[in-house]
Amino acid sequence: MRPAGRHALEILARLGYGARGFTYCLVGGLALLAAFGAGGQAGGSRSALLVLLERPFGRALLAAVALGLAAFALWRVVEALSDADGHGRSPKGLATRAGHLLGGGLYGSLGVSLLGVALGRGRGGGAEDQGARDWTAWLLQQPFGQWLVGAVGLGVVAAGAAFVLKGWRGDVTRLLALPVDARPWAVQVGRFGYAARGVTFWIIGGFLVAAALESRSSDVKGLGGALQALRGQPYGWVLLALTAAGLAAFGTFGLVQARYRRIDPPDLGAAGKAVADGALGR
Repeated sequence: MRPAGRHALEILARLGYGARGFTYCLVGGLALLAAFGAGGQAGGSRSALLVLLERPFGRALLAAVALGLAAFALWRVVEALSDADGHGRSPKGLATRAGHLLGGGLYGSLGVSLLGVALGRGRGGGAEDQGARDWTAWLLQQPFGQWLVGAVGLGVVAAGAAFVLKGWRGDVTRLLALPVDARPWAVQVGRFGYAARGVTFWIIGGFLVAAALESRSSDVKGLGGALQALRGQPYGWVLLALTAAGLAAFGTFGLVQARYRRIDPPDLGAAGKAVADGALGR
């Protein structure tokens, strides 16, 4: 039997995977409707979740998802610093852990922002990509700023390549304890989802590289901007529909992860020490 602290971390992780899965289902579903001209929107996570405010009990739903995303952020940070998934200290393992740590920060920021909106203490509107443009503008003003932004863009492109490769190789269920009859469809859903997510990372990274080359932060776009860029291409509705379906598949796979992922959380004391050591640079 696991100690209470480890059990609590596992619950937080599962709630987090579920919240992320729900978010991507919503993003993909709304973008799919937009591709076929049936309403919806080709937007990012924030704008998709704000649609909940238009539904009955919308603020409560938004608050629940925001708390789930905050839980996912906490799990990502603990997972990265304590190496709960056993990625190790190889270059690939450290890169994966660094990506999870960065993702934890982004999901935490999104969760806190949306919780403020749900509680009536934050703004619901505003340009969705403005945050990314603001930090890009700040980074461009630093010494070697263009090189730094370009490096970030190339890193995002590399992460997209890793997602596409993961979808192609089909090892998406390696960390899942699935029933035998669920494995075939879960593999296909996960592969499709990771490939679509990789495509959006390529586009986002490409915009960052362009911003670095032109030293212009206004070129930066997030997930919503990436989907809109697809829509603007020849046969864009087809590209948008395929990518949107893939993102919805990634969301569905996230719900599967929430139920069946193998999660081995560290002891809370060890996790706190890992976080402290990471913050102090030890």
